[in-house]
Amino acid sequence: MSDPARRPLAGSAVTRRSLLLGGAAAVGASAFGSALTLPGAGAAPLTDPFTLGVASGDPLPDGVVLWTRLAPNPTADDGTGGAPRKAVPVQWEIAEDPNFRDVVQRGRTQAAPEFGHSVHVEVRGLRPGAEYFYRFKTGSEVSPAGRTRTAPAPGSMEALTMCFCSCANYGPGYFTAYRRMAEDHPDLMLHLGDYMYEVGPKPGDVRHVLGAETKTLADYRRKYAQYKTDADLQAAHATAPWLVVFDDHEVANNWADETPQKPEPNFPERRAAAFQAYYENMPLRRSSLPRDGRMQLFRRYQWGALANFHMLDTRQYRDDQACGDGTKVVGCTERFDPARSLTGEAQEQWLVDGLARSGARWDVLGQQVFFSKIDLLAGPAEGHNTDSWDGYVANRDRIATAMGSTARNPVVLTGDVHEHWAAEIKRTHDDPESRPVGTEFVTTSISSDGDGHPGADEAALRENPHVKFNASRRGYVRTRFGRDQLRVDYRTLEHVSRPGAEATTAKTFVVEDRNPRLHPD
Repeated sequence: MSDPARRPLAGSAVTRRSLLLGGAAAVGASAFGSALTLPGAGAAPLTDPFTLGVASGDPLPDGVVLWTRLAPNPTADDGTGGAPRKAVPVQWEIAEDPNFRDVVQRGRTQAAPEFGHSVHVEVRGLRPGAEYFYRFKTGSEVSPAGRTRTAPAPGSMEALTMCFCSCANYGPGYFTAYRRMAEDHPDLMLHLGDYMYEVGPKPGDVRHVLGAETKTLADYRRKYAQYKTDADLQAAHATAPWLVVFDDHEVANNWADETPQKPEPNFPERRAAAFQAYYENMPLRRSSLPRDGRMQLFRRYQWGALANFHMLDTRQYRDDQACGDGTKVVGCTERFDPARSLTGEAQEQWLVDGLARSGARWDVLGQQVFFSKIDLLAGPAEGHNTDSWDGYVANRDRIATAMGSTARNPVVLTGDVHEHWAAEIKRTHDDPESRPVGTEFVTTSISSDGDGHPGADEAALRENPHVKFNASRRGYVRTRFGRDQLRVDYRTLEHVSRPGAEATTAKTFVVEDRNPRLHPD
């Protein structure tokens, strides 16, 4: 990837590869210099407080969020991570080189117990389209180093390599796909939900899952801590800035606004605890801090003039699922009720307005559930998953109309379903002759459902001619956005039931500028 703002690393004591894959965790505390020594810290230093690694996210042309969370005993029963029940001073610095000889900013903040001793530093004043390295310090302990970058300047058409993923369930498999993403050296990563699963141990798990089903803030904090101690996940976070949105399992399966899948009298309190823990563990801006039982997650980030990322929240504002919340529901007229909404009215209008005003070469919707219509039953009867956009047809058609009317190249990125899919989005899927207005790329899971199997769902491909690809192995999707085309590689791993699988490309599609069709490459 060419980037004139990046300085070469040849001859550096810490290479980019060693940084991303774990070799740069121990640039010593003395590298901070005397100017960053904590004066009179008072308490004894925390022993290895950076067990959860570091991360960055929500990049702007002049800034980025830097994250860490102090947890010397990450899975402590009380959810504190073993940190003291008081604020802990933390220092941070950001440099233009991985050896931190050219530090451009440094500062101090507090890791407070009311936020799980997490740190969210919103750095501004950086150069656009530039690579940076960052780390934290508390007492004499120094965190691993991370690599991040700012978004390009407005008007820039610099190419973008971006990977996206979803659905990382700790028990069924290893997080090898995260490491393979890191090895692709992307400029940006998107996580489209189910970063963590609320479930307890299950038969067939290949890794021990901590505790029972999460219900309390302490439960959620401990579960995130178990996930974030994973070295492969830490490598992915230390590689590039992330844009994140949640799906259902960060709270509970198939929740819809204030309605749980099954009756649960304390669900509002549980949801509030889940939102709190999600914020504490993600590189999010303070604008996403939960307030009054809500969390602002739908938001828009620009990547120069090349791409606008419209990050959607498809859980917090939706109507309850239609016709019993099934995966192959037949004959459900409720799906077509024009008043039913997956996004809620305000978010839908925000998206439609954003598409109309965009001006970007590519408009990218980062969201959670299958957008295109998909009939999951062979034969004349149609069976639809009402947890997806198929349960909210009018809402989907209004957005598809906006895509076809105003956006130059709409692209929908999706997670949730634990399989790779690729589809052409129709203005209305109920008219087979309706022209495509955009493309949809669905990523399989990082580990959910275990190894998967080779081959494709041929029956689903026959029933849905606008769907062009399916694969069941675990993995992620790698994209390359350019002026004239989008290239999409479906990356798969043969197994996750044991670590170390290599990633291979199962299928590649190319989408040409102003031509919303999938061209195999």
